[in-house]
Amino acid sequence: MKYDLTIIGGGIVGLATAYKSLQKNPRLKLALIEKETELCKHQTGNNSGVIHSGLYYKPGSLKATNCINGYNMLLQFCKDEEIEYDLCGKVVVATDDFQKPLLENLYKRGLENGLDEISKISIEELKEIEPHVNGIAALKVPYTGIVDYVAVAEKYADKIREAGGEIFLGQKVTGIEASSEGSIVETTQQTFDTKLVVNCGGLYSDRLARKTSDEVDLKIIPFRGEYFKLIPEKEYLVKHLIYPVPDPNFPFLGVHFTRMMKGGIEAGPNAVLAFRREGYKKSQIHLGELAESLMWPGFQKVAKKYWRTGFGELYRSFSKAAFTKALQKLIPEIQESDLVDGGAGVRAQACDRNGGLLDDFSIIEAQYAINVCNAPSPAATSSLSIGDTVSDLVIKRF
Repeated sequence: MKYDLTIIGGGIVGLATAYKSLQKNPRLKLALIEKETELCKHQTGNNSGVIHSGLYYKPGSLKATNCINGYNMLLQFCKDEEIEYDLCGKVVVATDDFQKPLLENLYKRGLENGLDEISKISIEELKEIEPHVNGIAALKVPYTGIVDYVAVAEKYADKIREAGGEIFLGQKVTGIEASSEGSIVETTQQTFDTKLVVNCGGLYSDRLARKTSDEVDLKIIPFRGEYFKLIPEKEYLVKHLIYPVPDPNFPFLGVHFTRMMKGGIEAGPNAVLAFRREGYKKSQIHLGELAESLMWPGFQKVAKKYWRTGFGELYRSFSKAAFTKALQKLIPEIQESDLVDGGAGVRAQACDRNGGLLDDFSIIEAQYAINVCNAPSPAATSSLSIGDTVSDLVIKRF
């Protein structure tokens, strides 16, 4: 089967890239391949549904640019397609003195990223909007919201099919080989002869990228984020989204409280090394994939540098009491009995050989391929903008 463009990965980034590519060139013969029998079974389908504002990201970075552009594109898409969302806003709360300058840096970064409606609020103002929250300083971020990203992604899929694109489910890619005019993509079901491959393989994006290029020197390290849910009787404790001040050296935001589009309040996530790339439970272990993570020189450097943080995250994973204690920094009234097990997601975090946990999106081009190799949060918020960025690279090839 011959195609101009074959996209690997049926998550929100792969779907957005296909949708944008067909918008720009409706004549493209496009195939999108997903190994699962449904779309969005991994990062897209297991995230917290937050519409991110772009507050945290380095001005001018791909994350900042794509998040802010993607935010506006996402809201317009939801309006046009009548997808429900809620700009409920969030507060970022400092609970210790050492966090005050970090909060000030966040405020300045937000302004640099064009978020001119963020504001520093007094403790009295914080108590007015979140009466149960403990803090010594806070930012109010009215841009932040919530949405069902699976509903968004499925609408992208509808648009792809309407534009003549084909989506193939239940087909795992087993090989990518160069051909005289592009690549041959082998799956468990069939063969795709394609001029260009776009790899949006998420948790396996690095492995797929290595099939297209020798220049890929990073490894996807899977970090599981585990959630609890508040029992219905305690949902009154949370009015908006409530976040701590994040550690600027660690690419995770810390345990926080999130209202859900389908109802309920999630508390979490932590960030622990998953023992397999799609390891959503502690019991899911793949010795080969675990060894691959542990043996990567970059991960060994990360572990050496952040072992205390990592140990704390692991301890919270096995101790509900410790998890509750972390949440109590923000809402002291929370008790262990107020929490029931929620879901879990796995973040595909790229790590370079030198021990850097990549903080920015990473797009690696090869002769017949474009590889999206680091697209964790806020990739869902940014999806249409990332799709725009990647589809621009696609169109140049034709």
